[in-house]
Amino acid sequence: MLSSGASPAPFASPAAAFPSRHPGEVGDRSVPLAGCLRSLVVLPVAQPRPQRHRQGFVSASAQCLHFLQRDPGDGTSSVGTLAEPPPPRRRDEPSGLGRRKSLSETVDEKVVDAAAQIPEQTDLCYKTVDVEKDLVDWQKPLLWQVGYLGEKYDEWVHQPVDRPIRLFHSDILESLSKTAWYVVFLVWTPVVLYLSWFSYTSLAQGNTRLFSSFTTEYSIPVHKYYFPFIFLLGMFLWSLLEYLIHRFVFHMKPPASNYYLITLHFLLHGQHHKSPFDSSRLVFPPVPASLVIGFFYGVLRLLLPEVLGLSVFVGGLCGYVIYDMMHYYLHYGSPRKGTYLYGLKAYHVKHHFEHQRSGFGISTRFWDYPFRTLIPEETFKKED
Repeated sequence: MLSSGASPAPFASPAAAFPSRHPGEVGDRSVPLAGCLRSLVVLPVAQPRPQRHRQGFVSASAQCLHFLQRDPGDGTSSVGTLAEPPPPRRRDEPSGLGRRKSLSETVDEKVVDAAAQIPEQTDLCYKTVDVEKDLVDWQKPLLWQVGYLGEKYDEWVHQPVDRPIRLFHSDILESLSKTAWYVVFLVWTPVVLYLSWFSYTSLAQGNTRLFSSFTTEYSIPVHKYYFPFIFLLGMFLWSLLEYLIHRFVFHMKPPASNYYLITLHFLLHGQHHKSPFDSSRLVFPPVPASLVIGFFYGVLRLLLPEVLGLSVFVGGLCGYVIYDMMHYYLHYGSPRKGTYLYGLKAYHVKHHFEHQRSGFGISTRFWDYPFRTLIPEETFKKED
């Protein structure tokens, strides 16, 4: 989402721990990054257990990247953790049901003690929002406030919080800025299927020729058998567009003196980095997405013959749907260790919490190589 220049680095290098103090006005938080990446465990999403999470029974490593194992149902945190071995049983302890009952009573006592001694918010990876001291008023929509942060905006927006964000005063506009992940699939998949069929049958008529607007003698006929390759070309071009938009639009660094550019940046992507655990803001809502998609369709219509441009467009649209679904999965899915998606998830975690000025590839890391924005591989090896 931004330029590839040096980041103000709200987080430390991979070999080190997260800094002991976030920039801003709220207190200290520190957690080893190694623990964060070790929380990429292959476990099914746990049922919400807010008492255990809020009262410090989950390890700091699992807490740090707890969106790797979350249940987005009600917005509450749900952390998948490694099971701890039970303590050795003494000879004088009861066994069987009697022992389980006594252990349950012991745990209950510990829960009560912890609730009285440990602060409510114990997740060390994101910032605890103090509504009295934070730079914005969380009781009001944030979109019209962030522009006044000026030079403090860039640091503030990269201090993630675990709470929902309201952007607009209007309930209608607010609803249009949020969507469930499956809505993207339900809206755009039928469009992809229909346009694919239309493009193929149009090419089958044999009337589409490349360069026909310049010359008829040397124009190249485009057969229906070319459609799969044109479709894949569209998907490939989308992967490049995904990278360029993420890096140069979503991660632009707005001038501190420009209220409107800061507001625009927060609307487009800053709010996602501020609240990366908000499940309703992980995919692009269909209404604003249709405006962007319509723009790129118009560009392709100008550059290519109608059916050829449509064939490239539908491949790109399919690439977009895959991108949005993958982005949601990278936040809430539990890929198996060693798989492609597991690597992408670890990569995206690094982008959110440490390397905000690199790692712009979401569905693929391919374009990070030629543009030299790849997150260094050694940062992952040091955490293994």
